[in-house]
Amino acid sequence: MEQLTKAEEQVMQVLWEIKHGFVKEILAEFPDPKPAYNTVSTIIRILETKKVVSHEAKGRSHEYFPLVSKEDYRSSSLKKLMNGYFSGSLKQLVSCWVQDEQLSASELDELLELTKDNKQS
Repeated sequence: MEQLTKAEEQVMQVLWEIKHGFVKEILAEFPDPKPAYNTVSTIIRILETKKVVSHEAKGRSHEYFPLVSKEDYRSSSLKKLMNGYFSGSLKQLVSCWVQDEQLSASELDELLELTKDNKQS
């Protein structure tokens, strides 16, 4: 799956939340200051070429909807991050978070519990 730009991800976050919508409805979900209508429209067309968004014609307008789930995109992005920066190693990724103090001891304990629970399943 192709990586999305920050602007494309922002539009996708809205679409994942509202499930489907016209450009004006997508735009309405953005916080102030809102991007221009044409900007959102252009981003959606780019997302269609990347095959992560499609549309259904409704009269002379288009209603857009995601083709890729948030979970699938998140999983793909995490794999790319791990492969690109951590040699595919989850251990290196977690180690980086711990060293940068972005992962607390209690969060690390929770991860260990999740690992134990998954092994028992």
